[in-house]
Order: sequence, then structure tokens, then C-alpha cells
Amino acid sequence: MTQQPAPRAPRRGLDRTGPFDLGDKVQLADSKNRLHTITLKPGGQFHTHRGVLEHDQLIGAEDGVVVEDNRGTRYQALRPLYSDYMLSMPRGAAIIYPKDAAQILMWGDIFPGARVLEAGVGSGGLTTALLRAVGADGSVHSIERREDFAEVARENVETFFGAPHPSWDLSIGDFQDVAPALNPDGPAVDRVVLDMLAPWECVDAAAEVLVSGGVFLAYVATVTQLSRTAEALRDHGEFTEPHGWESFVRPWHLEGLAVRPEHRMNAHTGFLLTSRRTAHGARALTRVSRPAPGSRDEEELTDPANDGFGGSTSEWGPQDVGERGVAPRKLKRALRDIRQGRDR
Repeated sequence: MTQQPAPRAPRRGLDRTGPFDLGDKVQLADSKNRLHTITLKPGGQFHTHRGVLEHDQLIGAEDGVVVEDNRGTRYQALRPLYSDYMLSMPRGAAIIYPKDAAQILMWGDIFPGARVLEAGVGSGGLTTALLRAVGADGSVHSIERREDFAEVARENVETFFGAPHPSWDLSIGDFQDVAPALNPDGPAVDRVVLDMLAPWECVDAAAEVLVSGGVFLAYVATVTQLSRTAEALRDHGEFTEPHGWESFVRPWHLEGLAVRPEHRMNAHTGFLLTSRRTAHGARALTRVSRPAPGSRDEEELTDPANDGFGGSTSEWGPQDVGERGVAPRKLKRALRDIRQGRDR
């Protein structure tokens, strides 16, 4: 007689608290902090070379409980945090790291009830953070040029929340074409968040859909992208002086008297740039400053060696910023891992 698979428990997503229940993901950490993530199933077992842990020991237990397998190996059981999920999610495109996602939520001023327009959805990591921040009364509309990236993002977001999110819409196409068509009656977006190759090409469309006082935020990988986007905002005339920065996170080793920085750290991942939309039709005040010698010299600005800085107009492709293509087999593997991981 062929054994039938165990029935799948209804999934309520990873974004919840309370005792462990069927279908929940649980992160097990041993005494050396080796991590294993399992999905609780009726009669399920977690096997290692050290022993077997029954899922029934966790079902109904409190988050944070310590359990033992049949050979006495102890595990701390905790529900995975969003940062755990973001770093471990199967991906096609690169993700925005937690340190940058946190900066985006703060300096992009993503508030409960906000209407956010996102472009460059990638693998869905930042989309998940935006949806958590806007809450039930807000909305996130994501635009992605590549349908294969969008499929991976959709699967990752729905895995995290346990179902399609009612506040999320996903469109396929170019930001410049899709964004203005979303709100034909006028500006109706509080925040625009861009993670793409050429955000300067989207400044006009962003200005069209942003409400007065709305925030424009771009995440870019290189200084040339940072410079070119800043100059595009200045040239538009209805954005405040752009502010750009990067962040570093340095973890520390904490053990008795051995308190020191870790040998490894997350250094540069990307640059963030923000600006505010002025009242529609109102020119932004021009910052009074003393420019650095040569920074606005026409001969220097047009020199081929400075292409990308100071608002150049040449066309760029992914190769110009060192962006590597994503092989179709990697995307297929990511989709397989997402779907299998829901029951693993």
C-alpha cells in the first residue's frame, strides 16, 4: 500500500507571533549556533547525523522553547525573523540587504497607510519590507521590467505572508510607461522607491505621480549612478536638493574579555539617495554654495573620462555598471527552492 503524503496545514505566513502551529517555519539553533529551518507537519521529523527531533515536540510550544532530539542534542527553537528570511530567500536578482532596507524605511519615511510605488522588484525582499511598513491601510504597487524576476518576487512575497497580499499589486513594464497610467487623474503616490540601473530616466515620471511633498528614493550600486541621478533631480527643478549616503554595519565579537570588532563586516552594498517633491508647479530653491574648482567646468563635464558624472546624457547598459546577467536556470532553481521550501 502506497503511503499518502501528510495533508498540508493552512499557512498563515511567517509574519506572526504566538505558539508554534502546523505549517509554521521554525529555526533551530544548536549549541554552536548552526541553523536549520523546518516547516512543522503532522508526524514530521527533523533528521541529522546526531539524532531525530519530532515535530510534535514543537507544535503548540512557545516561541523560544529549548527541545531535545532522541539522542539528547538540544536546540533553541525560534520563529525566523524577517531579516533571516530576506538573507536566505531563493533569489534570481540580487537582494537589498537588511541594513539598506532599514535605511529605506526610515529615510523614505514609509508610514502606515502610505501609498508606495516601487520599481525594480528584484527577488521581492524590499517589497516585503514595504508591505509590512504600510500596513493594512496602505498600498504598494511594484513595477518590474522582467517577467521572470516578477515571478520569483511574487512567490517569495506570498511565501512570507502565507497568501497573496491584499495591499500589493505587481505590473510588468517600464516605469516611465506604467507609472503615469496608474493614476490618470493626477498625483496619487506618497513615496517612489527605485532600485534599477538608470533611475535618472524615471525622474519625470516620478514627479508626475508623486504628491506635493512626496519622497523620491533611489538605491544604486555605483558613484556614477549616484551622480547622474542627483543631477537629473536638480535639472528637473521641482525636487529639493538631493541627499546621498551609504551605510556600514560592523558586528562585534562578544566573549568575556575578548570584546572586539568581528574580522568580517558588511561594508559597501549600495548608495541611497533621497529628495522631496515640491508643490506642483513650484520651482525648488537653489542651494547657495561655493562649488569646488572645476566641478562645473564645461570642458571637464564633457570629457569622456568623466562620463556618468555631472549629468551626462549617454545611454548605459548593465555592463557599464558591472551588472551581471542572471541565467534562466538560476531563476528556475530559485522558483523550485521557494516552492519546495514551503514544505521543508
